[in-house]
Amino acid sequence: MNEVTGQDLQAWGPQRQQAVFRQLMRAFSFPGRIETLAGEAALTQTLATLVDSEVTLADPQQLIDTLTRQRLQTRMTGAERAQFIVADGGQPPAFEPSLGTLESPEQGATILLQVAKLGEGSAWQLTGPGIAASQSLAIAGLDTAWIERRRCWNEGFPLGVDLILIDRSRVLALPRTTSATRITAQGEQ
Repeated sequence: MNEVTGQDLQAWGPQRQQAVFRQLMRAFSFPGRIETLAGEAALTQTLATLVDSEVTLADPQQLIDTLTRQRLQTRMTGAERAQFIVADGGQPPAFEPSLGTLESPEQGATILLQVAKLGEGSAWQLTGPGIAASQSLAIAGLDTAWIERRRCWNEGFPLGVDLILIDRSRVLALPRTTSATRITAQGEQ
């Protein structure tokens, strides 16, 4: 049985959810900017803020614990139809998310990717709206196939997906308008 702690319950309170929502909005406004959430369990805090009974959620790798799933009271569905998808960023994508339609591009999925560590690991160069010229970013535990698939998913802008990368206590956003290029030892690739 899961032991419930005060830290667990804070993620579900309106004050914490409002604070996390503001941090997520900053992350989307400034792609690649790492936002540190209070405490740990960044995935739970993000889910508690964004997901409710009015949206659909997919958890194809069963990354969400039973107690969190019960608290969300959301409609679970397959990744191809879900508005929000939780996935392990260390594994290549094994699904095709909803990209929205020309009439409703906002119906494109938001993918919450768990990674080992934000601010360390493989280097990426980001460009696009919300970034002055370019932004460097390091991510440990992200399979590069995610960035390649994301590029394909977002080719038909405004259709596409948004990514929220999450480690233990931090989040960052990569909206569909942001381009990401891996930096190698020899320079950009």
